[in-house]
Amino acid sequence: MKKKALIFGVTGQDGSHLADFLLKKKYKVFGVKRRSSSFNTKRIDHLLFTDEVIKPKNNFQLIYGDLTDSSNILRIIKSVKPDEIYNLGAQSHVRTSFDIPEFTANVDAIGSLRILEAIRVLNLQKKTKYYQASTSEIFGNTQIPQNEKTPFRPRSPYAIAKLYAYWSTVNFREAYNIFAVNGILFNHEGPRRGENFVSRKITRAVCEIFRKKRSFFTLGNLNAKRDWGSAKDYVESMWLMLKRKQPSDYVIATGKSHTVKNFVEESFKYIGIKILWKGKGLKEVGYDKKTGKILIKVDPVYFRPTDINELRGDFSKAKRELKWRPRTSFKKLVKEMMESDLKKIK
Repeated sequence: MKKKALIFGVTGQDGSHLADFLLKKKYKVFGVKRRSSSFNTKRIDHLLFTDEVIKPKNNFQLIYGDLTDSSNILRIIKSVKPDEIYNLGAQSHVRTSFDIPEFTANVDAIGSLRILEAIRVLNLQKKTKYYQASTSEIFGNTQIPQNEKTPFRPRSPYAIAKLYAYWSTVNFREAYNIFAVNGILFNHEGPRRGENFVSRKITRAVCEIFRKKRSFFTLGNLNAKRDWGSAKDYVESMWLMLKRKQPSDYVIATGKSHTVKNFVEESFKYIGIKILWKGKGLKEVGYDKKTGKILIKVDPVYFRPTDINELRGDFSKAKRELKWRPRTSFKKLVKEMMESDLKKIK
């Protein structure tokens, strides 16, 4: 019998990579997506074929669902009876969470609770293992590097909602013996990253400048430091966590941090432009060393009401217990994203 995996958020960056990974492991994969007026399946189109309606292909099946609908979640889990559930569904944009905090909490916090409660109500504690996608944002401004024992200091509605999901996962593990784990993943990127996230915003904008489709672009906090890894590397860690004999929580990171400026510089380097910086605060700009042309400006609209100075993860526990380590360097990651966007932007 093939193992069955249920992925909430299958159309996202991580969900699509995880579906690819599990299908290669010979799983039967059920992916949950929200109903919308458009298919919005571009990241998983290679797993589907369409003929007016979406039909299942091979060992992949798409199901309509929503993390804000507990009865829908209950029906899906009751029907599929999965061996593994991966909750990757979320309102995942930190800046946006300040504008829609209630919706963020409903999806990211209560959504996880709805899944866990469904596992309990359906008496699937002994059959179904649960993975909760946590985030380095729950750490906030605290000690560096951050590991599994670092105190949490969330600084956004998104991080607060994710921290609720984190503790719900721990509580259901301890109270009901559900095999439930948190993967505290630091920033992870790739060609499938959403275009409203800073990494992809940068690579797309640089490619558009290269193709002469724009003259400059704007960013927020240029000095924020993040631990950037590859989404493709990180989804393997999710699967490895559910393969352990005992459930536990893990930090997944590269152990190295880079500023937003570093990401900009590396992206422009790929197209042969060296970026220099001048000015301070809102007046700071990035310009082409060769021509002097200003290519990056600062716009306060992208500032968060409360931001985090640096996130850098210590993945020693994952390395020791999961035998996991990142395979993609920062430079290789940026190169992959630039190559992909240059092909898309003509």
